[in-house]
Parts: sequence; C-alpha cells; structure tokens
Amino acid sequence: MKITEILKNATETKVSFEILPPLKGKSIQSLFNILDPLMEFNPPFIDVTYHREDFIYKLMPSGYYEKVAIRKRPGTVGICAAIMNKYNVEAVPHLICGGFTVEETEDALIELNYLGVQNVLALRGDARKFEKNFVAEIGGHKYASDMVKQMSDMNEGNYLDKEISNAVKTDFCIGVAGYPEKHFEATSYRKDLTYLKQKIDGGGDYIVTQMFFDNKKFLDFVKDCREIGITVPIIPGLKPLTRKSQLSSIPSTFYIDIPEALESEMEKCKTPEAEKQLGIEWCISQSKELLKAGIPCLHYYTMSDVKMVSEIVKNVL
Repeated sequence: MKITEILKNATETKVSFEILPPLKGKSIQSLFNILDPLMEFNPPFIDVTYHREDFIYKLMPSGYYEKVAIRKRPGTVGICAAIMNKYNVEAVPHLICGGFTVEETEDALIELNYLGVQNVLALRGDARKFEKNFVAEIGGHKYASDMVKQMSDMNEGNYLDKEISNAVKTDFCIGVAGYPEKHFEATSYRKDLTYLKQKIDGGGDYIVTQMFFDNKKFLDFVKDCREIGITVPIIPGLKPLTRKSQLSSIPSTFYIDIPEALESEMEKCKTPEAEKQLGIEWCISQSKELLKAGIPCLHYYTMSDVKMVSEIVKNVL
C-alpha cells in the first residue's frame, strides 16, 4: 500500500521507523533483532537508508597507494524485500543521487518494481567524507528533483530508452525530504521552500522532514508549505538526544538548532544515564504535542537504538 493511502485511511496517528542496513559482514538477523521489538507498535512502513560508496587509499606492495571504493552498509533493496516478506509491512528504500548514473537509478527502480515495492524516498544524498561539497556522479542526477522527475516519468511509462514502446508503467509513491530549519546549502529558508515545491510539483507525493527538537519550527514549516501550495502529507522526523556531546555534534552535522531549554537541562545532567533519560523525556514530550496537533504519522530515526525508541513510543501511544 502506498504511504499516501496509509495516511489517508488512518483513523489514528501512526508511528514508523527508519533503520540502517547492517554493516558489511553482519547478518540480516542483526537487523531483525532491531525490528522485532518495534513490530508491537504496528508500524505501517519501515524506511531503509541507502549509503553512498566511499573511498580509502590502500598501500600496495609497490609502495603506491590504490584508491579503493567501499560501501559499508550495502543491501538496501534486499533488506526491503526481506522486511516485506517477514513482517508484511511496507518497506521504503532510500534512493540517492550520489554514486549512481541515471541508468543505474532506472535499473534499481525496475528491480524494486519487480519486488512489489511501491514506495521510495528520493534523496540527493550527502557529500563524501573527503569532499567539501556534493559532487554528482558522471551521468547521474545533481538534484533530488531530477530523480523525482525520472521516477514520475517511469510512472507514466517513459523510460530512458525512447525507442521502448508500450512500456509498463510503474506505480511508485514518491517521498521527498523537507527541512524545517532549511537545508544548509540553501541561501535562505524561503528559497529552500521553493526547491521543495519543485520536488512536489515534479511528482513528489509526501514529505518526511529532517529531525528537529523544536515543534514550533516544524508546525511553522507545515504552515509555510501550505501557504505556497504544497498540499501533500508532511511527516515529522524525530530522534532523541542520547548524550551531552550531541549538543554540539548534531548542530554541526545536521545544521539544526538545539532549543535553549533542552541545552540547559542537558548541561545539568551528571551521568550518561541522566543524559539519555532527558533525551527520552524530551522526545516523548515532542511526540505528545505533535499528536495533539493531529499529525498523521510520527517517524522515528532509530540509529539502531531500539530500546530507547521503544521506550519513547510506549509512552506516546
């Protein structure tokens, strides 16, 4: 079932989760160990992240260094198929622009269509660790809006090979990312909203937001989206703080603000246990406030910390 249909038919607020593929060399059972406890909350869908390849320089016997491509968390497509088979819930693979040509993107979409995956989240993706700015693959998409357009074209039966006739139309429900505090590369908040509307106008069906810790910023974001004609569902992305050091690491990594009240209370914590408990309580409070606002779905970024997320959801539903 499409995410839009799930939200339209929902009689109460749903909860969904984002999970990471296991590190290369780990079994899929490590992922099931994370998902099993979350199934008690009846999530209608599970997001599965996709990770761009990175590079290392390996010293060779000759004394020269060889550039070697590695992907630390492969298997997104296979994991989605396994989730749908094991749990009978929808799986939403993330597809990224970085590291893929348009032909490879088309092939991935064909494979997902064969597997019965109806929902995809279209993302540009991040820059590699050694790159200051995002660099598109040669022959690949530079912007998420371009990938959305490719997905939308396939839904109309239009493939890259224009000589294909009577091509089967795919039926993807296309999700896109939204940034309540703007994408860090956007010149302004309003300009970022313009880019978001381009993704929706190009075929995006729903929005999942970057994490945030101030509900007012999310609710203002929703209001601003509606004012410029974005009418699709907007799902808030939530993640609890787990330790004091994240007061600096999260803003510098994800370019989002930590509310002064949360920062002040976190600074008072004397133990790691107290820090984690504060993060849980803040996320519970956020979630309950969003429930009262009538948000159709709360989306939790698990980061493989199933115990913490489970405790939050148990106190929310």
